[in-house]
Amino acid sequence: MATAKASSKAKPKTKSRATRKASSAAAKPADAIKLLKDDHKEVKAWFDAFDKTDDDAKKQDLANKICKALTVHAQIEEEIFYPAAYDALDKDGDDLLDEAEVEHASAKDLISQIEASKVGEPLFDAKVTVLGEYIAHHVEEEEGELFPECRDSSMDLKGLGTQLAARKAELMAM
Repeated sequence: MATAKASSKAKPKTKSRATRKASSAAAKPADAIKLLKDDHKEVKAWFDAFDKTDDDAKKQDLANKICKALTVHAQIEEEIFYPAAYDALDKDGDDLLDEAEVEHASAKDLISQIEASKVGEPLFDAKVTVLGEYIAHHVEEEEGELFPECRDSSMDLKGLGTQLAARKAELMAM
């Protein structure tokens, strides 16, 4: 009987591989650029799924996910990432950041229009498609130009990643 108690006490000390991996991920947050690129990939997959489906309920769900994710993504970039980049980059970087903010404004306008309508209404699909095109262009510039400049700068990408992840979690919960 005593042996069973001793072995049961030892088991809680051993962590499963999944638990160790989750703990490790929490201890080592992704850097800001990785977090933002992961967002880009996720939303691209949703745009692709939207384009491929004829199911109205699925389209509405995907449009809702896209709008929420992009709204949160733009907000964390504008609140945390872009100010840090403005501080760290030279004039060329400032131009990229200015363009990114203008692109965000256009995307936010389309997001508002999409959120105010439903699948089946005139121009709904066209608005989601154009939003996808805007976002693809925005992602291309961020990943091809802005992010490499940020990576080469003095930005604390790990620290920013932690801030971005925390703020993203807070906004997604709203």
